[in-house]
Amino acid sequence: MISNQLSFLRFGAAQYTGPADRYVRFAMEHQLLNAATWKNFVRVFTSDSDDANHGWRCEYWGKMMRGASLTYMYNRDEELYTVLEETVRDMLRAQRPDGRFSTYSEENQLHGWDIWGRKYILTSMLHFTRICRDEALKEEILAALCRHTDALIDRVGAGEGKVDITLASDHWLGVNSCSILDAVLDLYRETGEKRYLEFGEYIISTGGIQGGNLIDLALENRLMPYEYPETKAYETMSFFEGLLTYYEVTGNPRYLQAVTSFVEAVNDTDITIIGCAGCTHELFDHSRVKQTAYSDIIMQETCVTVTWMRLMARLHLLTGEKKYFDRMEQSAYNALYGSANENQLPQYSLFELTDFDPLPFDSYSPLYNNVRGRGVGGWQRFDFGGGYGCCACIASAGVAIFPLCALLKSGDGFVLNGLLPGTVTETAPDGQPVTLQIESDWPVAPRVQIRLQLERPGRFALKLRVPDCCEHPMLSVNGEEIPCEAGYVRLERCWQDGDTVLLTGTHILKTTVIEGRTAFTYGPLVLAADAAKGTVDLTEEILLKRENGLPVYELQQPCKDCHELIRLTVQRADGGQPLLLTDYASCGKRWKLPDSRMSVWMNISG
Repeated sequence: MISNQLSFLRFGAAQYTGPADRYVRFAMEHQLLNAATWKNFVRVFTSDSDDANHGWRCEYWGKMMRGASLTYMYNRDEELYTVLEETVRDMLRAQRPDGRFSTYSEENQLHGWDIWGRKYILTSMLHFTRICRDEALKEEILAALCRHTDALIDRVGAGEGKVDITLASDHWLGVNSCSILDAVLDLYRETGEKRYLEFGEYIISTGGIQGGNLIDLALENRLMPYEYPETKAYETMSFFEGLLTYYEVTGNPRYLQAVTSFVEAVNDTDITIIGCAGCTHELFDHSRVKQTAYSDIIMQETCVTVTWMRLMARLHLLTGEKKYFDRMEQSAYNALYGSANENQLPQYSLFELTDFDPLPFDSYSPLYNNVRGRGVGGWQRFDFGGGYGCCACIASAGVAIFPLCALLKSGDGFVLNGLLPGTVTETAPDGQPVTLQIESDWPVAPRVQIRLQLERPGRFALKLRVPDCCEHPMLSVNGEEIPCEAGYVRLERCWQDGDTVLLTGTHILKTTVIEGRTAFTYGPLVLAADAAKGTVDLTEEILLKRENGLPVYELQQPCKDCHELIRLTVQRADGGQPLLLTDYASCGKRWKLPDSRMSVWMNISG
């Protein structure tokens, strides 16, 4: 087994404040603590609810349970744990006599999204076992998951009379079914049962899709992901998560190379400025170029955002490489937090063409002259009333994984990634508790102060991320300046109670030009113009006032009621009304109400 370079803190060790913690609390209040929602999600497993339309109601419970388990790892909330244990027990009672947790009948199983739904039961239950405090319950869960997976192995595989897993779906050349690879190998790690490793190796032998091989495509690197035989972003990333697990299990470098090659290709050709992919629905489509165009179709799906963040988090934990956290931060502050339905406004069903009660998260994110709330992805109605959507279920996993990765443990100390304000108390390598009091203006300004509290002097390393967007960084320990530049600065010494580390720098307004349109960033924050906040015509061509080649701008007081992190005005060369820009996540939050259009990409002349 390959060990990670980094690991999470103990449950509840970090008590952060600021945006990252606020969005965790938002997901808790509007979703994770709602026992009725959990009851509805279990209820669909007590009948053949997905038979009629080969639907995906089967994914809701598992998606949300995985996010809820990660949330508990972050905040160790006792009320949340009680809710989760109750719904897990409810789900165990929904297991079918043949061992399946499924929303499909015997006759209709292995079609549609059946294996996809079984994957989410498997991975989410395994996530819960890692927070489960009842050993008897944990053993019951693992026994149930073995029966659940054995029922699949009995019917699917290369043997006579079995179904090829790439044919056990009606969609996307079977990659959605093959994405169960990650969960099956995780069950192998948990139980040591060789049949699960062998089944995982069978899935790998198929290449992940009908008539092709995603592994070879990634290794050859001749075609980009948007040129693959299937281009469904979310499901394809999920399959490569499974390959990463196979590398962790076997140590075979071929599979790590396949994953990293795929990831770099996606990052280079499809990840947009807000940290998501897919400007044509949820498909890889060379979004790096297409992101500036006006689009009447849905784009930048939240499921894609969160899956990308999960993959980046896993690679960061495995390798310790900074770039993976950087990418996760880009997705969190922009695409993910922008999807939060903080005003709890009604949403629009693409499937039923009508508005309905609000869900906690939006499914799609606009980039040029459009509105939020244009449609709920993965919406399915329940036979007993109501319904839900896939993106709303998965968002809490992204909301939790970001603060979980903000400060991590290494073999010789700690890695401070996220620069989040708050208090962290964890065990140092010498066994004594150490508390880090973190004061931070990040992401608005690069000023972070860490004060250490120790019972006695102790030697360990504190590795501090200096973000690429931090201009002129300066670092000091107890007032003594330490040379630093973008990247990681490793501070290893015998720390004393009261020692203080200070990182300062500056942000400047930066521009990115693609296909003739311009976007603005300030630190890790993507900025946008919002018609509800100013009178600017989002399609107007604007000539900016510049000094030394840089836009002239003034910082303004952010609107707290709008949850703004940054507000600034950019001066125009013609003396017209300045261009008002605020952080992307705070824009468009009137959804489809009048004057709610927003735009990241602007028509800037010169």
